[in-house]
Amino acid sequence: MEIVPTNKQRIIRTLRCKNRNVIGTLGKLISTMSGAGADIGMIKTYSMGELYNVRDISILANDDTHLEAILEVVSGLPNVTILQVIDDVLDWHIGGKIAVKPTYPVTNFEDMRKVYTPGVAQVCSMIKRDPEQAYNYTGLAKNVALITNGSRVLGLGNLGPVASMPVMEGKAALFAQFTGYNMFPIFLETRDPKKFIETVIEISSGFGAIQLEDIETPACFEIEQELIKRIQKPVMHDDQHGTAVVSLAAAINACRLTGFDLKDKVIGQIGLGAAGQSIARLMHLYTHHDVYGCDVSPEACQQFEAAGGKCGNLEHIMKTCDVVVATTGRRNLIKPEMIRKGQIILALSNPYPEINIQDALDAGAAFASDGTRVNNILGYPGILKGAMDVRATKIVPEMYIAAAVAIAASAPDRELVPSAFDPRLHINVAHAVARAAVMAGVAIVHPDEDYYFEKK
Repeated sequence: MEIVPTNKQRIIRTLRCKNRNVIGTLGKLISTMSGAGADIGMIKTYSMGELYNVRDISILANDDTHLEAILEVVSGLPNVTILQVIDDVLDWHIGGKIAVKPTYPVTNFEDMRKVYTPGVAQVCSMIKRDPEQAYNYTGLAKNVALITNGSRVLGLGNLGPVASMPVMEGKAALFAQFTGYNMFPIFLETRDPKKFIETVIEISSGFGAIQLEDIETPACFEIEQELIKRIQKPVMHDDQHGTAVVSLAAAINACRLTGFDLKDKVIGQIGLGAAGQSIARLMHLYTHHDVYGCDVSPEACQQFEAAGGKCGNLEHIMKTCDVVVATTGRRNLIKPEMIRKGQIILALSNPYPEINIQDALDAGAAFASDGTRVNNILGYPGILKGAMDVRATKIVPEMYIAAAVAIAASAPDRELVPSAFDPRLHINVAHAVARAAVMAGVAIVHPDEDYYFEKK
């Protein structure tokens, strides 16, 4: 069976609709959109009048053809007029999504003398005498380098560095919002792993941590492993470990919500790319049980088995595994007839999962979810912040497991995972990761115990 990643991406549009100020008109409009397959987002009132109201309705469509079909059925409604179809995504990207701003406003000559010459010479001399002071008197302790060559961007493949910039800026913007720390996208025009590694090492002194992103396999494995060996700072490939952490958290809670313990279940991983390999490894480390995997690539299966996994095929995993995680990029790979009653299915490929959630539940799954909820944004901000706060020399598996457990514990009752906008989430993850780093002996700085450690 050939697994081919899809390059289709769902699209977001805002429909500015004018409708008669008659009770029931808005309800009919929304139900018509939903009936046409539109995923309804936010509804904002643009203006209100005695006869007409104008509202902006955000929708998610499968593609341009689907959008046209939605517009056609809406245009056929009485008392409704589509005034404008707005591409908010492009509007939000104009000029980029991140900026560098001073921590102190420089408004006069006296300010400038303090932040620049001649005052800055004093700080430079002090750091020259004692390099450790850079963590106190520069942004080093709060700066992360986000590095990519754009060779594997989302489900789009090898776009190259420039076309990957919107993704990297988005990651950096979210990291800053959720941690207060800085993330600088850096784009390397090379697919040579050795050149990539040497470049990162050359620039690493200006950053407190390195996050790797959107790098093709198998190069991503070599790059991360070598950088971890040669840089005494946190290094994390988010496509591997961020995905693994959030997937483990989701699996823990999916089992909890169905009355089971993940450690008592047989786990299968469909798709053994960068994410799949890491998910399987972390599941094994957490449960201490074998994890079964499958992939169409013989090389991926060999690598999986070399790391202690057990390779099989799709049919075997669906027949024998209680918890199934899929990261193949192939839409509708898992057929409803493959589902066993009581299985937990996490079909995580975006934008289209290996099986629709409702189809899995209708086929007998005890629980099912997809990649719209199980997202890396739940993990990487807190993981990096926690590792940086204790100046960890590297990120060890215990820190990833601690992050997953913290994410799972942060979810509201009856929810699979917490909201990324819950301010407690990223604090909880950072504290758990910092504690794990100290316990694992990779922390240089031991923070205030009242802040990071629960009192016995």
